[in-house]
Amino acid sequence: MPHAHARTHTPAPAAPRPPASAGWFPQLLLRLHFLAGLFVGPFILVAALSGALYAVAPSIERAVYAHELTAPVTATTLPLAEQVSAAQQYVDRRHPGDTVTEVRPAPTPGATTRVMFTEDGLAESTTRAVFVDPGTADVRGDLPVYGTSGSLPFRTWVSTVHRSLLLGDVGRLYSETAASWLGIVSLAGIALWTARIRRARRKRELVVPDNRARGYRRTFSWHAATGVWVLLGALFLSATGITWSHFAGDNVTALRSALSWQAPAVDTALGGAAATSAGTAGGHGEHAGHHGSDAEPAAAAEVLPDQFDTVLAAARGADLDAAELRIHVPTASDEAWTVEESKQTWPVAMDAVAVDARDAQVVSEVRWADYPLMAKAAKLGVNTHMGVLFGVANQIVLVLAALGIAAMVVFGYVMWWQRRPAGARTATAPAAGALARAPGWGVALVALVAALLGALLPTVGITLLLFLLVDAVVVTVGSARAR
Repeated sequence: MPHAHARTHTPAPAAPRPPASAGWFPQLLLRLHFLAGLFVGPFILVAALSGALYAVAPSIERAVYAHELTAPVTATTLPLAEQVSAAQQYVDRRHPGDTVTEVRPAPTPGATTRVMFTEDGLAESTTRAVFVDPGTADVRGDLPVYGTSGSLPFRTWVSTVHRSLLLGDVGRLYSETAASWLGIVSLAGIALWTARIRRARRKRELVVPDNRARGYRRTFSWHAATGVWVLLGALFLSATGITWSHFAGDNVTALRSALSWQAPAVDTALGGAAATSAGTAGGHGEHAGHHGSDAEPAAAAEVLPDQFDTVLAAARGADLDAAELRIHVPTASDEAWTVEESKQTWPVAMDAVAVDARDAQVVSEVRWADYPLMAKAAKLGVNTHMGVLFGVANQIVLVLAALGIAAMVVFGYVMWWQRRPAGARTATAPAAGALARAPGWGVALVALVAALLGALLPTVGITLLLFLLVDAVVVTVGSARAR
């Protein structure tokens, strides 16, 4: 019953207004925090909940696909040539014409070797992985694999839901909007929280929810305290999520390129040994296939199973000691093979070499130490976002952060509902007019920041304009009714 509900909650003003002594800036932050949270909250909520599942997907994946990923431990390991030949025979019976593109040797006893093949009809960045027992060369099965992370179908599905809600490029706008606004809303919230510190009589209540309060004030206490605890996680997930987004991600890539913050890559062109920038080894990076030559394309490379052992031995001789390796097959006869370490857990190993399979000579190399600081930070940030850098502990922290963000959104909507005036269906927004009270330099500064954010984060610019438009309409209609 509405009246019974009203008696169980602490009355609150119809609209949250800053104290008379407060300046225009806190009022602006409060209104921004409210409007952005109200309209973008659903996007952030969905991204947080799907992100929590995404964080534990690597562990679930290992359980779901245990048959393909594991094999009985044997005393000896067969050469890669025999394992690749077994995989090729398996594929020839099912998908004639598919060609091997990459091999990931079994990293530990009891694990399988992955032999990756091209296949018509698979989605972009997807290959067919054949899982081979390294002790017997028996094929344990095959599955489609996505991207350099090697995601199997379950994790790929979760990742797609998290990234685009299975709606393709249009759906990616949801996650980009969520990632872009999450950091802004969090910073606005912490700024309001900081201002509140000076007025609070009991500082403890700023970080620990006050369960003695009732109604709106209790919900607000939980919202604010949760926000404080998940702040760093929210900012981290926002920043790393933006790098994967469509429009803002392109801007970040361009900025990294302009500042030489890209990851270096080995030069696979035979006859050249200089390391190039951008992307990952073997032409699989951001500029894959762009060699800057007008010459006729070289003939396709002839790949023999024995070459895998030759190239692997050369890479081991060049101090690629990590158990996790990726061996890339050249796409043309004038390109070298590439071998890169792919240990994504801490401490990471990401050295790479290019090998001329004709004489087993290393013709180019890139070491993890060669990466610019920001390129290292980007790699480590992505691995942390994916829940792999620190293993299960990483996944637990991500789940807690994601659930905390989701709870913060829910608390925000509950506060909005509890704050509505008696008899009203919805609550009113914090007072408008902050910019009207701002000095000229304040208006100019806000306009500059908004323009910069809109340029770097296009979905923020577009949604901010929509907020302003809707806000202007609501304020105008409200003023007309007041007359």
